[in-house]
Amino acid sequence: MGRVTQRQRVVRLGADDRADRMDTLAVEEPLEIRLNGRPFQVTMRTPGDDIDLVHGLLHSEQVISEAAQVVLARYCAGVGPDGQNTYNVIDVTLGEGAVSPDPGLQRNVLTSSACGVCGAASIDQVTKVARYDLSATPVSQDLLLAAPQLVRPQQKVFAKTGGLHAAAILDVSGAVRCVREDVGRHNAVDKVVGWALRQGRVPLPDTVLFVSGRASFELVQKAVLAGIGIVAAVSAPSSLAVELAERSGLTLVGFLRDHSMNVYTHPQRVA
Repeated sequence: MGRVTQRQRVVRLGADDRADRMDTLAVEEPLEIRLNGRPFQVTMRTPGDDIDLVHGLLHSEQVISEAAQVVLARYCAGVGPDGQNTYNVIDVTLGEGAVSPDPGLQRNVLTSSACGVCGAASIDQVTKVARYDLSATPVSQDLLLAAPQLVRPQQKVFAKTGGLHAAAILDVSGAVRCVREDVGRHNAVDKVVGWALRQGRVPLPDTVLFVSGRASFELVQKAVLAGIGIVAAVSAPSSLAVELAERSGLTLVGFLRDHSMNVYTHPQRVA
């Protein structure tokens, strides 16, 4: 497995001093995903929980709807200059029920860790393919306000680097079920959705998806497709994310702070 941090010498400049020191950086490396031996997509990610990432990504792309449709996901040869396996190539063998993408439509482009590439071109397309009712169990305002503090102790790499996004699944009682970190917001969400898929927990109606950054259209799309009824973000949502949440029946919370939040859609679920 690839490393998730690396050390880097930096020059620290202050108001009255200058000093050489070592800093810890979050690793960002490409992951090539192959489907049945054929190239499908390359995404920039932080190594770790790659199998969860692949399952979540394939679910969001509507290639699979359940973990059983992946027969095998394994690292294959990806040798670096030192002759060691880079663990940056995963080959997925698809099984019955999976939808193999048309080879002519496969993405032979790099997916940025900053924003990802939306699998749907419009809100209509997302709502059309959504499979689950998002009538989530109400959640308390206190639980949502506590979410950042509940998740932070499990953000191990962020504590060292300050450079990773986090996504977490919490149930409505406040239990943190899964936390994943990545340089990309969409990768972190794919990792928690992939975990839930492999655990047989999708759909996730009685849960909250917490994200440590902003709520983009793509993150709301992933939640809708996974049957998650509530998304809570530390930062702002985009206009398209709000529109998709409204149309899909998802409660979208933004600017989640110590004592306040903005509920953009379906506020009746916040008790």
